[in-house]
Amino acid sequence: MTTLNRRTILQGAAATGALIAAPSLVRAQAPAIKVGILQPVTGALAQDGEYGRLGAEIALNEINAAGGIKSMGGARLQMVFGDARSNPEGGTAEVERMQAEGVAAIVGGFASPIVLAASQAASRYDIPYICDVGVSDQIVGRGLKNTFRFGPGFGNVTSTALENLVKLNDAAGKPAKTVVIVHEDGLFGSGMAKLLQTQLPPRGFEILETIAHPTPSRDMSNVALRIRALNPDLVIPSSYYAEFVLLARTMQQQRIRPKGVYAILNGAASNFRFVKEFSDAANLVMDCNHWADPRKPKTAQVKALAEQGGRFWLYNTPLNYSCVRLLADALEKAGSADRAKLTEAITNSTFADHIMPYGPTKFVNGQNQGAAPVNTQVQNGDIKVIFPTEFADAKAVFPAV
Repeated sequence: MTTLNRRTILQGAAATGALIAAPSLVRAQAPAIKVGILQPVTGALAQDGEYGRLGAEIALNEINAAGGIKSMGGARLQMVFGDARSNPEGGTAEVERMQAEGVAAIVGGFASPIVLAASQAASRYDIPYICDVGVSDQIVGRGLKNTFRFGPGFGNVTSTALENLVKLNDAAGKPAKTVVIVHEDGLFGSGMAKLLQTQLPPRGFEILETIAHPTPSRDMSNVALRIRALNPDLVIPSSYYAEFVLLARTMQQQRIRPKGVYAILNGAASNFRFVKEFSDAANLVMDCNHWADPRKPKTAQVKALAEQGGRFWLYNTPLNYSCVRLLADALEKAGSADRAKLTEAITNSTFADHIMPYGPTKFVNGQNQGAAPVNTQVQNGDIKVIFPTEFADAKAVFPAV
């Protein structure tokens, strides 16, 4: 039996008083909220995955440093990272592991095939899944209540890209009439090519040929030779980073100079690594893609953090940063990591504290209705916004020759 004396009682009272005077000590013990971050960091898509992970890490660190999820007693967000290994099977396997570890939600995936498989796997456990980059409209077209896409899909991006292409061509006196489409042969590229095949001719462009290539590809010589033989006014490539860099360098080496390279959702054209390492091949390449809003002060802050240690500024980083902040906002509103409550909070989200060129979120059937792409162009070693005009920081250079 414990004997209570005056000293013991005073010590207990002092400890209780300290807890009352310092409620932060109580908050610090709130259980961490596990957040699944899924990215391909090995295989052909490793670079994109690493920069997606970077954006998520910046957001998680920022949220935790600001006091965590305040409606949940200051609970910190804890990353449970999964390497999708650049294929759908890898993504699915990581979702199963994340389920076993008890994540509240999953963010990421990058490539459309990975996102399709991973979000389907997450739906079996009602895990809220926020897609970062994957643009296939199948992702939000299956009626999955757990799946949300913060950015635009390729239907939206393609129509925006073609509207801007027509504006560009008309303003220059319609110098471009013929097109060659080059695309990766997976879900993303093939879907893009089909859309372009139906939408370019009504806008006055003749498609000379559509050329598919695998990912990964080690040689683009045959593709470049075919482009040379066809001599199109425009080349429209939809490829991942390594393949487009290889194509652009091969075209430069073979002195193939169309009037414009007008990329759509290209893995390299809006990528400072490509611009810095292969400036001649990159110069004047245009792209319609995800991109951070340069008008927002926080964009410059996140960019500075992302570029520490010699890293580059890629669209993957601000998009994943914003997706994690969207999730944190939903957790704050839900006041719970319960998956059903969290799914409801994301569904009804009006989140605006992001760095993309969107307004507040509004999800309809899992798709953020306010999401929109921008057009960029590489000009003299920099990436400039050329559309939309309300925040463009440069005028397009077109035709390039």
